[in-house]
Amino acid sequence: MALCRGCLCSWVLFLFGYFTLTNVITNARQVVLLNTKEYKKLNWTSKINEPDPPDPSNKGWFELNLYYIDNGNKELVPVYSSCYVSSRSVDNWVRTPFINVGDAKRLYVNMTFSMRRCTSHLDPGSLQQCKETYSLYYYEAERDFANDEMPAWDSTSYTLVDKIAADEMYETADQVVFNKEIRDVSLLRGLQGVYFAFQDEGACVTLVSISIYYLTCSNTTTKYAFFPETPTAGISQQVVEKAGRCVDNAEQVTVPKLVCMGDGTWMDLSGDKENCECRSGYEGFNGERCQKCATNKFKWELGNNLCRPCPANSFTSAMGSMECFCIDGYYRADSDPKSDPCTRPPSAPRDLIIAEVTDMTVTLRWNSPVDTGGRTDITYRIECPDCGSNVMVSPKQKGFNTTSATLSNLTPSTTYKIIIYAENGVSIYNQNTAFVAKDVTTDISVPAIVNMRAVSIGSTSVTIAWDLHEESRVPVDQFEVVHYMRGQPSASQKNYTQLMTFSFKDLPTEQEYVFKVRGQTQKGWGQYSDELLVKTGSVYGKIESGNDLVAPLPSVGIIVGAVVAVLLCMAIATIMIVLLLRRSRHNNDLKSADCDTLHYSHVTMPLFHPATNGSVKTYVDPHTYEDPNQAVREFTKEIDPSHITIESVIGGGEFGDVCKGKLRIPSRPEMMVAIKTLKPGATDKNRLDFLTEASIMGQFDDPNVIFLEGVVTKGHPIMIVTEYMANGSLDTFLRNNDGRFTVIQLVGMMRGISSGMRYLSEMGYVHRDLAARNILVTENLVCKVADFGLSREVDIDTTDGAYTTKGGKIPVRWTAPEAIAFRKFTSASDVWSYSVVMWEIISYGERPYWNWSNQDVIKAVERGYRLPPPMECPEAIYQLMLDCWQKDRGNRPKFQQIVKTLDKLIRAPELLRKFAKPRPQHFVDTSPPPDSTNFSTVEEWLVAIKMERYIDNFHRAGLIGVDQVVRLTVKDLDALGITLLGHQKKIMNSIQTRRVQILGPQLPQMSEGFLV
Repeated sequence: MALCRGCLCSWVLFLFGYFTLTNVITNARQVVLLNTKEYKKLNWTSKINEPDPPDPSNKGWFELNLYYIDNGNKELVPVYSSCYVSSRSVDNWVRTPFINVGDAKRLYVNMTFSMRRCTSHLDPGSLQQCKETYSLYYYEAERDFANDEMPAWDSTSYTLVDKIAADEMYETADQVVFNKEIRDVSLLRGLQGVYFAFQDEGACVTLVSISIYYLTCSNTTTKYAFFPETPTAGISQQVVEKAGRCVDNAEQVTVPKLVCMGDGTWMDLSGDKENCECRSGYEGFNGERCQKCATNKFKWELGNNLCRPCPANSFTSAMGSMECFCIDGYYRADSDPKSDPCTRPPSAPRDLIIAEVTDMTVTLRWNSPVDTGGRTDITYRIECPDCGSNVMVSPKQKGFNTTSATLSNLTPSTTYKIIIYAENGVSIYNQNTAFVAKDVTTDISVPAIVNMRAVSIGSTSVTIAWDLHEESRVPVDQFEVVHYMRGQPSASQKNYTQLMTFSFKDLPTEQEYVFKVRGQTQKGWGQYSDELLVKTGSVYGKIESGNDLVAPLPSVGIIVGAVVAVLLCMAIATIMIVLLLRRSRHNNDLKSADCDTLHYSHVTMPLFHPATNGSVKTYVDPHTYEDPNQAVREFTKEIDPSHITIESVIGGGEFGDVCKGKLRIPSRPEMMVAIKTLKPGATDKNRLDFLTEASIMGQFDDPNVIFLEGVVTKGHPIMIVTEYMANGSLDTFLRNNDGRFTVIQLVGMMRGISSGMRYLSEMGYVHRDLAARNILVTENLVCKVADFGLSREVDIDTTDGAYTTKGGKIPVRWTAPEAIAFRKFTSASDVWSYSVVMWEIISYGERPYWNWSNQDVIKAVERGYRLPPPMECPEAIYQLMLDCWQKDRGNRPKFQQIVKTLDKLIRAPELLRKFAKPRPQHFVDTSPPPDSTNFSTVEEWLVAIKMERYIDNFHRAGLIGVDQVVRLTVKDLDALGITLLGHQKKIMNSIQTRRVQILGPQLPQMSEGFLV
């Protein structure tokens, strides 16, 4: 002992600058929870575990102060030392105070120490158990409860971090060297604090400096989003995803996220994408802040680009402007981008001329304005104050961009004033639109030909006549008569006459001819008359004037035939109506059973699936397709791989990885999706099974069944894309949220699952693997049925008694007994499985039948055993479970009935207030008891279920052994001072599980399951 103290005292003369904390982790920050150099005295709790008999030479860890030099500064620091190499059975402990860990998930222990080599001892023969290591332990606790005796000073109570060995050791006092070791500790239990303990078992060691800290990813601002300081994950290989907050004057486009790595650095997985964008009137600066636009600058759109100078003919005098304002006389159209210059209306059209005039039309031409106002969208508008409503303007009266126009249907020999306006996109903001005008007089009109008619029709001759319009006062010099055989206008012939009649001779008989006439005056030729159609040799003739057709009278034979046809149709229609009425009356008289089946010899074939109706489509088994790819094409949608972005891997499946990503399809909003990928090197059977599951999912469309967005089969890897379920599988979600939901919420989850199963059963689909692990949960707690990969066929491997299908082992704990024994998978067997899911929901993800073997479960169920009601299970819910667990599948309720029952309970929550009570029954079984997890003490049990805060409560009541707590009730927990409802529920669930494990299916013990 004296030698040891001499060595330590010699450090006063030894200067060392070893203690420097060098932060080599970029952007990481150390949050120090304990640094012994900051204390003058430590006063830690120590303990000597004495041998039998005690060794008085062992005084345990002792504290003293030493000088050291750190970065040139000489400081007096407290240290702990233990050096009893000559003592027998050394077991010395020293423990830090309770350290509140705050948000830390992983701690680092930085130890600086010295250690003397055993061989350097002056009398090696006197050494009892000289060692060159010491041990570091830790103990997590909810509060500071430790004292001189608790936790127990042994390796069972504490958790070993590591045995610490020195890289360098000294032999004499003037050769003291120092070692620096860092160890990390994962805090996985989520308690408030931790103790660290150091154990010496015979070394000569001095703890010079202890620093306990954790790493955080420090506050950072990037891409216009702020991310607060975030502790690293509890396991070094894990990362922490953190959502950021957009900086001031920025708006969130998508949620900004960074990943805090294990070394305290942030990692951005979003690439160049920016999740926050500066508002209008603000520009981005270095990705850190959004600042106002300067005067005479603007930014209209959302984004991180810089503000732009005001365009021509505009200004702004305020900072933070979203747009610039036009100066006087200039305007900006509503459709103009804010970045365009302000413009003004154009000047008047130039050089207006009259290009052509007739008796009823006027054509004008002009040139474009000299000043377009700075725009290219010049259009023209025509006004004619004296024109009637029947006057037409071509191409149109306003909004056209050609520099010519024609007015038609004018009155002959009339003077009109025609005005041409030039306009652009801002003319509506200025009332003084520039224009040019001109007066024009129409010509004298050429008389119109009217009343075309055939006055005589012979077998080879036709005589036609016509009249002039009654308002015509202009003499006609001659008429042009045109005729041709119908359908042959290119072979027309022209004749001229001054009379208003003309005869054609030597025409072929029984031929149709077209006739038209126009007149000529000193102004030229007029318009042709309407066409006249005449057939030679016809008694009645056939005349077509314009669009009006005058046909010859039909013959008597045609009339009689038409009448007979109408009467015949009416008779047929009457007979059909009578037959339909009789058939309908006959169908109404039939019983429902008459329509269930069709009988062919000795075979009964279902005519319709008993659960379907006209509004529900029927499930088609993809296995029935000779080409599986045909089923994929028929029931799924092919997605372009470029529309899919994979963000992270969230799990693994039978065929490959399950990823989280985004689906961006044009014309549809971006959506989060889950993506199943087929692993490289998969067999043809793997690919077939993978696509078969997609073909099954693609047939379903129900709010409580997972929805298939589509598949990728034309690229690699092959993918199945479904809607994304934020809360994952139901069993894990329930276990992570134990006790957090109301009974109504739990029943609502059951109702959603039963609704989805009702839909599937009505389609004729049998799930065969219904369990909480195959139910997915949305962020709004909507439960959806998933996992459609289990094969229909069942095989039994007699070598080990495993019940298997082509897709894997049968889930015995969830499967109906007839499905296991006789391979009878039906909707009724799905009802049995659904009831087990109900039990999982009420028990917050408890494993059905606990850790019994599959054979024990099969035997127990076959003998009538049923799972007991979980704690606080409503009696009505448990009764529904028992109904679904009827051995005779015909007595089980249908999913439609289950939905109605749950709807009734949700509408009348008072029916859920009475809780079911376990009723012990004798259970005869000669099978061995299932294995159970054994705890020797109450303390071990409470620590295992994370309820160690109540260790003192149990100890004060004298409850030490686990067998003493098996019969505790809720009232007993109240008496122990455990009043929080959630904690009572957690402890009672564990007690009930333990009780069944101990008393399980044995003779003659009692089981709290039900016998049915």
